[in-house]
Amino acid sequence: MDCRVTLLQTNPTLGNLAANLRDHVERIHAAIAAGSQLVVFPELSLTGYFLKDQTVDLALPIGAKELQELAALSKDISIVVGFVERSKDGRIYNATAFLEDGKVLAVHRKVHLVTYGMFDEQREFAAGEEFRPIDSKLGRFGILICEDAWHVSSGYLHFLHNVDVMLVPSNSPGRGVGGGGPELESRRTWNTLVEAHGRFFQTWIVYVNRVGWEDGVLFSGGTRVVDPFGEVAATLEGFDIGSLQCRLDSNTLERARVVTPLRRDAKPWILAEGLARDLSKDQDA
Repeated sequence: MDCRVTLLQTNPTLGNLAANLRDHVERIHAAIAAGSQLVVFPELSLTGYFLKDQTVDLALPIGAKELQELAALSKDISIVVGFVERSKDGRIYNATAFLEDGKVLAVHRKVHLVTYGMFDEQREFAAGEEFRPIDSKLGRFGILICEDAWHVSSGYLHFLHNVDVMLVPSNSPGRGVGGGGPELESRRTWNTLVEAHGRFFQTWIVYVNRVGWEDGVLFSGGTRVVDPFGEVAATLEGFDIGSLQCRLDSNTLERARVVTPLRRDAKPWILAEGLARDLSKDQDA
């Protein structure tokens, strides 16, 4: 797993699939010209976030022409893009597609929908039900869409799957002014979260958050790469549209896992047995 990645901190136009697609194509061509092998967009990058009544109209099946246009570009660069998916059974998902070699290699459906504060994603979306590794020509990847990363079980499953990189596309708003520092509290929290994921799951973390205003909400950016030691390898500060390049390498992965062999010494069967007991008790209650 050795590749150069471009992280794109974008500001999609709400509900304008055609305009956002043009922007994606332009930025993908720029990433190819810059020598990247992988480009990663934020959550719901093709549509914007607060879709409400537009959600169903903007939902795309896997074979949609918009996804196929982007897939064609993946012959030259692997692409991670956020979209609204319409499944074969008619369910609508907040999804992220991994495009490679001219096809849709995999799709992750957001498992943990946000249902607190200003959010109620379960009104528009069905929830995904699995975390599967993606075996790419560049390495083994796991995807966590925004809130997925707030649940330790999500990252732990990717840890057990020995992923090289966790991709975390996000639509996180800026909240919490003050707290004794110049950064927003929400951004400090995300920084702590992704650094902890890198350190304890011993994997590269590629966190890509959007920017801009939408429906009165400011999205706070803070796009960054964290290495398998939990150290920040690259970061994009500010609240503006931008791109960030970083090289992800297997040597750093190997060093982290030799120095502290957490995966070697993990005992997931103990967790499985405990969960089985607890679930059995819940069913009997």
